[in-house]
Amino acid sequence: MLYLLIIFVDSPDHSIYKSITIFLISFFSNTFSAISGGGAGLLQLPALILSGVPYYQALASHKFATVALGLGGSLRNYKSIRNDLYVAFQILIFGLPGVIFGAYIVEFISEQYLYLFLGVFSTLLAFYSFNTSDLGLTSGNNKINFIQKIRFLIFIFSIGILNGSISSGTGLLVTILLIKTFGMDFLRSISLTFFTVGIFWNFTGAIFLSKIGTVPPNILFLLLIGSFVGGFFGAHLSKLKGNLLVKKTFTTVCLLVGISLLIKSIMIFL
Repeated sequence: MLYLLIIFVDSPDHSIYKSITIFLISFFSNTFSAISGGGAGLLQLPALILSGVPYYQALASHKFATVALGLGGSLRNYKSIRNDLYVAFQILIFGLPGVIFGAYIVEFISEQYLYLFLGVFSTLLAFYSFNTSDLGLTSGNNKINFIQKIRFLIFIFSIGILNGSISSGTGLLVTILLIKTFGMDFLRSISLTFFTVGIFWNFTGAIFLSKIGTVPPNILFLLLIGSFVGGFFGAHLSKLKGNLLVKKTFTTVCLLVGISLLIKSIMIFL
């Protein structure tokens, strides 16, 4: 299969070694993302940019690939999703308009401020997760009042805007929001994040971003295969090892995403 994959993607400007490297980066970054509930863009997006793909094309390619991640993770965890379809419906109805709005304004906003905001937030989230020993380790069904529901939907819309514009780390935000709002554990909240953000949010964002520039088909094929396999494997591994592994991976990925985004922001400012 790997031989056929290499033959398919190989071209004068796309070497075999480059193909293998992109595939492996996609696989490993999406495996960790499947365990933590987000953060695939930490490795995958910079790798695409460093390989010469323009930013908006790289972002669109990354979003198409994370749809495959969502499919892989959801396929492994479909039983968990069935019990939370009403919450999934709310995330889609109020999040998708935010994604579309974010994809429209991405050309007109200053990236460094978004990177700075999300970098600081992700870093604080990592320390919060580390210092809250029981966070996401048990699952409940918190009943929320009208005010809490409105606040949840506002947050979903806001995260949708970030998802449509810069991508990195937004799955982590939805994961932690579900845990704090509804008392879900990590496995349950990540399953819902894959289904809503991974498949529907990212597919919508990818469609709108692809209008800015053509998505390279050779690279996209590699990313789709790596993301799907990585998503399925990561979801399977998290099921085997449980919430404690997921929490540790979530905390680590949040910290790495935060540091990465802060560095990007500083470099743009300089």
